[in-house]
Amino acid sequence: MIKLLLVGLGVLLALWIGVGFAVVAAAGPFKPSGTFVDIGGRKLRLVCAGPKSALPVVWMEAGAWGLAADFAAVQQKLTARGLRSCAYDRAGLGFSDPGPKPRDSAAIVADLEKLVAASGERGPFILMGHSMGGQHVRLFAGKNPDKIAGLVLLEATTPEMTSDPRAERFLSRVRTVGRITAVAGTLGMIRIAYGFGDRIGLPPQGSIEKKHAFVSGGHARTAADEVLAWTQGSVQAGAVSLDPAWPVAVVTAGDAARMAEWNIARRAPERASRAGWYENVPDAEHATLLGLPHADAVVRAIDHVLGALPRPAPETL
Repeated sequence: MIKLLLVGLGVLLALWIGVGFAVVAAAGPFKPSGTFVDIGGRKLRLVCAGPKSALPVVWMEAGAWGLAADFAAVQQKLTARGLRSCAYDRAGLGFSDPGPKPRDSAAIVADLEKLVAASGERGPFILMGHSMGGQHVRLFAGKNPDKIAGLVLLEATTPEMTSDPRAERFLSRVRTVGRITAVAGTLGMIRIAYGFGDRIGLPPQGSIEKKHAFVSGGHARTAADEVLAWTQGSVQAGAVSLDPAWPVAVVTAGDAARMAEWNIARRAPERASRAGWYENVPDAEHATLLGLPHADAVVRAIDHVLGALPRPAPETL
């Protein structure tokens, strides 16, 4: 009886996985946008958009399970405004080559430093971080102050948040999800959910890239590696300080009253800045804040940082 049950479960699993592969195949072929930049024997996908100008480039860091596609709607709006922006896939995520473990903030920032140097993009930059990307942005800024014009933090985690004892309960759940999705992604079990991969609300190309990453086993395994190193990365980010002269904009989503205690920690970098700015978008969610319906709030945050930057002195004859 048990043998028959196991055989039946095996057949169902095979059918499930087979249907998933058929769903992805039905979506048709596609080519990822951007370029692939060599950072020393490995390549990271970089997606830059918008014209080069005297204004700072907005450099974007995605959150857990994220990739460059997460910012497709924001980049579209920034390009329409004549602003240049760059987003990328971290090592092992999306369409980038994998990198060595552990995948903590120190490793991620080391890769980012190489990518920035090889990209040809000139700083100083406005660094933007979403969710877990907030701690990577903080570490990069603390290590490379000469490359920083300002910061934009979107529903971003901070060392102040993860030092709260309640955060460990949340991180424990995230780690569990990471382990489960790593196994399911490796077995191909997530492919059947391809159509649900874009929960942000992205333009067509970004949506396709997000869906393909969502069902990728390699992407799932690396995302799990990152969240398993989340606490270690938070300690690394907390060891550096931010220059209070940098303008900092913080944007949160959802019910501000319900999230009031967490938002105190989220807003710590903004409150420490001499040119801080804050907005809550009640109709947005953690992920949809980056989507087409709500990306204007992100653009407003960038406008604040740009407006707070020192004006160049006029040329004299």
